[in-house]
Amino acid sequence: MTKPVESYNAFLNTPLSEADPEIAQIIENEKYRQFAELELIASENFTSQAVMEANGSALTNKYSEGLPGARYYGGNEYVDQLERLCQQRALEAFKLDASEWGVNVQPYSGSTANFAALTALLQPFDRLMGLDLPSGGHLTHGYQTDKKKISSSSIYFQSMPYRIDAETGIVDYDRLEENAQLFRPQLLICGASAYPRDWDYARMRKIADNHSAYLLCDMAHISGLIAAGEQESPFKHCDIVTTTTHKTLRGPRAGLIFYRKKAGEDKKDSLETRVNQAVFPSCQGGPHNNTIAGIAVALKQAASPEFVQYSKQVRANTQALARKLTSYGYRLSSGGSENHLILWDLKPQGLTGSKIEKICELVNITLNKNSVCGDKSAVTPGGARIGTAALTSRGFKEEDFERVGELLHRTVEIATEAQNAAGSKLLKDFMAVAVKSPKIAELQKEVEDFATSFPMPGFDVSTLKKPAH
Repeated sequence: MTKPVESYNAFLNTPLSEADPEIAQIIENEKYRQFAELELIASENFTSQAVMEANGSALTNKYSEGLPGARYYGGNEYVDQLERLCQQRALEAFKLDASEWGVNVQPYSGSTANFAALTALLQPFDRLMGLDLPSGGHLTHGYQTDKKKISSSSIYFQSMPYRIDAETGIVDYDRLEENAQLFRPQLLICGASAYPRDWDYARMRKIADNHSAYLLCDMAHISGLIAAGEQESPFKHCDIVTTTTHKTLRGPRAGLIFYRKKAGEDKKDSLETRVNQAVFPSCQGGPHNNTIAGIAVALKQAASPEFVQYSKQVRANTQALARKLTSYGYRLSSGGSENHLILWDLKPQGLTGSKIEKICELVNITLNKNSVCGDKSAVTPGGARIGTAALTSRGFKEEDFERVGELLHRTVEIATEAQNAAGSKLLKDFMAVAVKSPKIAELQKEVEDFATSFPMPGFDVSTLKKPAH
C-alpha cells in the first residue's frame, strides 16, 4: 500500500492551473496568440499533441550522461531503449544506411549541434567558410563583422564568408571556389537560414575536395523537406549533416548531428567517436531525454506518407505566396523560392524590415525583419523573411496564401502612409504615427477572424479566451 503524501510534497501532484495560476495564464495567452495570428516566421512550426506529450513526460526526471550502454548513471534501461529508437528513426526518416551513417540525437539545439560539429572536425583557429549572414547564412557558420567576431564559430576559428550573386540571388559558387583557393579552408559549410533556393552539393563537395576539407551541411531549415524528398539530399556528398528538429521537421526544439562512417576505419579517430565526444563531455552535459522522446515521435511522423503530402503543400504554398507578392510588383530575393521561405526585399518601397515587422505585429501577423543582399547595415535590415511551414500545419492551401499576400500588401500600404506622415525615418517616430491609424484595428480584426477560422494543431482551442491587454 502506497504511503500518504507528506504535506511538504503536496504541491508536486497539483495541476499547473492550481499550483501557479500566473504561469498557467501566460501559457493560455500564448496559445490564443498562436491561434489568432498568422505565423509566418520561417524558423517556426506547430508541433503535434503527441510530441508535446512526450516532451512534457516523466523522462524529464532522468539523468543519463553518456551514450546508450555506456552511461555515467544507473537506471537508464528505458532511456537507452528510447535513445536507440530515436537514432534508428532518424536514419529511417532520411533513408540512410546504418552501415554508412550514424547520428547523435543529444544536442540541445541547432546552434549547439553546430558548435559540437566544429569541435569534432577542427582544431582552434582552423579555417572555415560559410554563407555570409547578409546573404542568408546563419550566425553559427562563422559570422563576424568588420569590427567584431559575433559567433563562437568566428571567435574560436578563422572564418571567411562566401556570398550570393547580387544579381541572381543564388550562391556564387565560382567566386566561392576562387576564394577557397586563397583561403584554403579545413571546413566548408553549406546551408542557410534565409536562402530560398536548393543547394549544389556536388559543386560544394568538389570545392571541399580541392583542399582536402570536410563538407558540413546545416539543413536546419529544410530538413523536413529533405526527409520528404522535396529538396536535394546533402547526405550523398557531405561528411557531417546537422539540423534542428523544430522547423520543417515539425518536432520539439533540439538538434541532431549525422556523421558519415567508413568501412575499416580506426574507431578511435572516426567521425562517430569525435562527434560523440564533442557533444558530451566537450560541449554539453546530460541529454534532455524528454526532448529526445519528442524528437523520436516527430521522426516517426516525418517518415509517413502524410508528411510527404504536407511537405509538398509547404512548397506549393510558398510558390503561391511568391506569385501573389510579385503580382504587386514586390522584389523577392532570387526571384522566388524552391523551399519553405521567401526573402522579401522592401528597399524599393523605401521601407525597412523592422517597420514591416512592427506593423505586422500590430495586426496579428508574425514575421521577422531580415538582411537582404545590398544592405549597408544589419541594424536596419532591408527585408523580411516569410515562411509557410507553420500555417501549412494549420491547413492553409494556395488560395489561403494568396489571401495572406493581399494582407501583407495592405501592411505595406499602412507603413508607407505612416512613414510619410511621420516626416522622419526613425522607427520610434514611425510607430508613434502608425499606432494611431484606424486601418490598424480594422486589419487586425480581419486577420484574427481569418486566422481563427483554421484548426490549431497540438491543443484544444475551444476553451481559450482572448487575453485582456
